[in-house]
Amino acid sequence: MAQVAEPRVETSAEVHVYEPHKVGVPPQRKYLRDLWKRREFAVEYARSELHTQNVDTVLGQVWLVLNPLLLGSVYFILVNVLSTRTVTKTVVVDGHRVVEHVHQGQGPTYFAHLLAGLFAYYFVTGAMNQGTKSVTKAGKLLINTAFPRVLLPLASTLVAFWRFLPTLLVYAVVHVIAGRPIGPHLLLALVSVVQMTLLGAGLALFFSTLQVFVRDTSAFLPYATRIWLYLSPVLLQVSHFPGWTHPINPLFWIMACWSELLVQGTVEPLTWWVGGTLWAVGAFLVGWFFFVSREREFAFRL
Repeated sequence: MAQVAEPRVETSAEVHVYEPHKVGVPPQRKYLRDLWKRREFAVEYARSELHTQNVDTVLGQVWLVLNPLLLGSVYFILVNVLSTRTVTKTVVVDGHRVVEHVHQGQGPTYFAHLLAGLFAYYFVTGAMNQGTKSVTKAGKLLINTAFPRVLLPLASTLVAFWRFLPTLLVYAVVHVIAGRPIGPHLLLALVSVVQMTLLGAGLALFFSTLQVFVRDTSAFLPYATRIWLYLSPVLLQVSHFPGWTHPINPLFWIMACWSELLVQGTVEPLTWWVGGTLWAVGAFLVGWFFFVSREREFAFRL
């Protein structure tokens, strides 16, 4: 009788070795090399998240822009109702004094400021909120696949960035209609975008780690972000905030430089740009080391 050959089992030659390291932090050079090798995974994972959220469809793109635009319109109307004041003027007509009552409210410039602030604010908080659930949502993937876990919150930041790009086109239209200044100074806005990206990624890393150990973190964040909105120069302009709010708000200097640059065409002092950069880089480093020092525990906690 002819013998039936047993099927050959293909085995991968790749071997993953987990060596001990100090204070739970893996060797960063090797970790970064592994992260770079799997960068395409982060991109594809972000694309799948966008597909899940229907952002890659026409209606999804329209709603992505329409949602903050409608929200900005609501805030614009609300602020106009609360801040409209009546100014009394006396004019002379045909030798007679006539008293006029003029109602003054916020104009197109404020609407441009409002949209610029809301789009940037939702970019940062969107990266944070989506990143918070990125690890707990990928439970089976973490257990069955070996890859740098930091790719998950970074992919969420990439999703938030892709969602942020179409809103810039909407703001550009409002910017032109409102007659805001256009010039080489707008190139500095790239610095603000980098700052916001680092801050959003750092917060995503930090809170995604915290969410693994404290599952109520995602339920608490909406209340914190709402307070954060009121403490940031989004609904109100920079001049309305007292000085004590500047150093305690990691988003204040970033948003102030961003808004004043786009809307007023003025460049804030260098100390403000440096302060925003220090907050952004500091938040990213804290989130990074907090995440990589705990990621080995994720599979046991999920």
